[in-house]
Amino acid sequence: MIRENIFVYYRHTTLVKNQRTTGVLGGNSKEEPMHYGEIFNVWQASMVAKGAISCYRAYGYHSGDHDLKKILGDLIDQAELESSECDKLLADNGIASAPVMPERPQSKLEDIPVGARFTDPEIAAKIAADIAVGLVACSQAMGQSIREDIGALFAKYHLTKAALGVKILHMSKEKGWLIPPPLQVKRPESVNV
Repeated sequence: MIRENIFVYYRHTTLVKNQRTTGVLGGNSKEEPMHYGEIFNVWQASMVAKGAISCYRAYGYHSGDHDLKKILGDLIDQAELESSECDKLLADNGIASAPVMPERPQSKLEDIPVGARFTDPEIAAKIAADIAVGLVACSQAMGQSIREDIGALFAKYHLTKAALGVKILHMSKEKGWLIPPPLQVKRPESVNV
């Protein structure tokens, strides 16, 4: 039994060594093939970024707060960067990217009926939730990647999303938009048994 396990281990390490010398799983990571999980993560990141561009532009039309509009602009810029980088990575590997959303017509805040308008606190809460989901998705993509360049790409996105999340949190606190969960102001006294 032990002899068989040693043989299997030796055969596995020999195959890995041979693959590394041929460039399949070694050398320049950009020349390595993407596995299906990496393909899906990159394709999904591109699709989500394209949807975010469209959605955040609409939020920009609904928003009346200058600081919120600035953050929405930063989020749009980041989503455009993510979309273009993911699409290039997919194209370099012969994979079609997600379709681009149609451009939204511009609108003024005054033209949107009050009952149909998103309020600034609603927008801030939604983009904060989007950032939280994006952080988890980036972490998952980093953990699944065997290509270093793809893992590093999602690590870069993760870092940027974390920084944007802090900006959104500070803005929401300053403007009084943050609705905290129940806070433990006074700790209960411990009971000795």
